[in-house]
Amino acid sequence: MNNALLALAGAIVAVTGTLLAPILSQRVLARVQTEQFERQQRAADAQWVREQRAAEVEKRRACYVTANSGYRRYRIELMKYLWLVHKAEATVSARADLEETRHSMHTAFAEAQMVASDPVLRELDAMTGTLAGAYRRILLLAEGNPQPGWSFEEIQAELLRLGDRWKNMRGIMRADLGVDPGPAGS
Repeated sequence: MNNALLALAGAIVAVTGTLLAPILSQRVLARVQTEQFERQQRAADAQWVREQRAAEVEKRRACYVTANSGYRRYRIELMKYLWLVHKAEATVSARADLEETRHSMHTAFAEAQMVASDPVLRELDAMTGTLAGAYRRILLLAEGNPQPGWSFEEIQAELLRLGDRWKNMRGIMRADLGVDPGPAGS
């Protein structure tokens, strides 16, 4: 009887194993597929984040190039117009060129306000304020009503000092983009 019970128990285990094998293998396969899908999803999410960061950096870079160019051009136009005022050769055309450049700089600044980091925006704000002050002083000088202490030479010196500030602003922009800011005196 012992052999019969053992044979019966063995048959029950074999039949049960045969019946449960497809269920267990299906569950194991489902778990493996779920883990594989989750890995693929995490990889896709990580790739999307990398692409978004790269797009954001590229957007800031383009904005900084536009701002840097616009501010530099405006400073040069201010210096040209100041020189024309000093020589009493300021014309309506020269003033129109200055205004066009000023509006381009303001457009670049408006764009930068939307994408620039806080440190860059602080520098752009300060530079905008300094350029606006120089613009106002130049116009007063052109009208023959210069502010006390703001002669041609003093306004010119202020605009020339902006060159050093420019290097600092450029370094902050480069650092924000993850580029070596370069030597301070370059």
